This record gives sequence, C-alpha cells and structure tokens, in this order.
Amino acid sequence: MVEIRNGTIDDFFASAEATAKEIDGGLKVTPKHTIWMETEDLLNILKPTRTKVIQYLKTKTEVYYSVMLKELKKSPSSLNRDLELLSKYQLIDISKEINAGHGIKKVIRPLYVNQQLEFRAIV
Repeated sequence: MVEIRNGTIDDFFASAEATAKEIDGGLKVTPKHTIWMETEDLLNILKPTRTKVIQYLKTKTEVYYSVMLKELKKSPSSLNRDLELLSKYQLIDISKEINAGHGIKKVIRPLYVNQQLEFRAIV
C-alpha cells in the first residue's frame, strides 16, 4: 500500500525521526511507503478528473501518451498538467522512445501498479 499524505517538510522529518527512534530502540520497523505532499497538491490530485487518470493508470504497466489522450478523451494541456503533478511526487515515470520513422513517443509508467493508494489529509 502506498500512503499519500499532506503535510509540511517538518511533518516529513518528524515521521523520519520517529522511525529512527524505533530503529535505535531495537524495535522491528515495518517498511513505510509514504509520499508526503503539499496540501494544495493533494487537493488537486483528488479532483475527479485526476482520480480518473490515477485509476486508469493503476492497472497499466505502461501506456503511450497518445493512447491516454484518446482513451481518456482529454486535451493535451489538461493531460500534461495531470502527468506533471503525478510525476512531481514520483507516482509515474515519463520517458521517451524512438518511434522508427515517426519521431518520438512519450511513455508513461505508473509506479504504483496493482497497489492500493490511500490518501490522508491531516487537518
């Protein structure tokens, strides 16, 4: 499970410090897969159009940008904004492949395939 939480850099370091204390105390530490993000970005990711993109990518190992445009029926500028935000928090990897004789294709690889994503807002 990947946990996505909002918070400040101080929240992140407080979490890291708590984990360090567990290690120092000889306790068994469970690996955590937490992504910390700014509150505004978390709210932007939770918009219905972006959650549709996240759910679309959840079952894919990779997908071409052009295919996403067609299947999600989004404009290039809208899809670019969505992908930029997901990439900022390392939820996806974007690379380019040479398409022999036709230029370059953009490839999107989700980094959370078949994993549960849990969004938590701290108020």
